[in-house]
Amino acid sequence: MNLVAWMIVACEIAFWVVIILGLFVRYVLKQQKLGVFLLALTPVVDLILLITTGVDLYRGATATTAHAIAAVYIGVSIAFGKSMIQWADERFRYYVAKQGPKPVKLYGMEYAINYFKSWLKHVLAYLIGAGCLAALIYFIDDPDRTEALSKILKVWTLALGIDLLITISNFIWPRKANG
Repeated sequence: MNLVAWMIVACEIAFWVVIILGLFVRYVLKQQKLGVFLLALTPVVDLILLITTGVDLYRGATATTAHAIAAVYIGVSIAFGKSMIQWADERFRYYVAKQGPKPVKLYGMEYAINYFKSWLKHVLAYLIGAGCLAALIYFIDDPDRTEALSKILKVWTLALGIDLLITISNFIWPRKANG
């Protein structure tokens, strides 16, 4: 595995460590300001990955799938970061801190609408990540060095289309409660 692949793994781990640590400090140690500060560090993790990937490519590396996934990771993290933190916060508050209401499972049209909002975030993630990939392809200006970036962009475009079909299916066949 190359440096960028390791950095993606490290950044994903760091992202969740910062979130869990922030929630622990916030709810268990009752340090609200420090907890919010730690949660606010999640974009720093993205910045570190962006810098690492950019420097590696600037030094002449041939773009790999890891470089492309770094762009996807950044787009997803920016688009979904706040909702992922909110999701973790609700569950930590209820299951660990024993506070607040139990997280609600959605069904029917409520689930379909929520999934549609999630698909819109997927579109935002795609625009950010695809923008990063397109910029890298443009600036490197060497199809042999950017082939992996182009391939991931095509796969992600297909995945976005499939996610749209799933979104539409949730309105046609709404999710039902089990039992």
